[in-house]
Amino acid sequence: MSTIDIGINKQDRQDIAEGLKNLLADSYTLYLQTHNFHWNVTGPQFRELHLMFEEQYTELAVAVDDIAERIRTLDVAAPGTYKSFAELSSIKEVEGVPEAKEMVGLLTHGHEQVVKTCRKVLKLAQEADDESSASLVSDRMRVHEKTAWMLRALKA
Repeated sequence: MSTIDIGINKQDRQDIAEGLKNLLADSYTLYLQTHNFHWNVTGPQFRELHLMFEEQYTELAVAVDDIAERIRTLDVAAPGTYKSFAELSSIKEVEGVPEAKEMVGLLTHGHEQVVKTCRKVLKLAQEADDESSASLVSDRMRVHEKTAWMLRALKA
């Protein structure tokens, strides 16, 4: 295989990839949490939340693939185990099955946490003039900000 030469030095690619690994872990953890809540939500808002959570985990499933492939494009191995995601993620797993209202709060917090992770990675990508990673991360940030807003609106 030939040496990568995309105009980003090795150290910058490594630093960006490390940030993307955190973003991947956060996204995958949020995906699992959202899928769990989709399966287990109950109560008067069942249908609305069940469908909303399905839209969210479906979107996240595509996102984790995009993030992992960007890590690979930077010539770094992408993490892919529950153990590595647990170590890298800033989103903690939830024990048991919370009530629907708590699910909404937990997912709101999760999406806001992903936004914070995005901001850190975006800065690294911008400093290294890595427009492709910056664009990916900026797009992800926008999705998570909007999703958090929609979840917060449910509690209003």
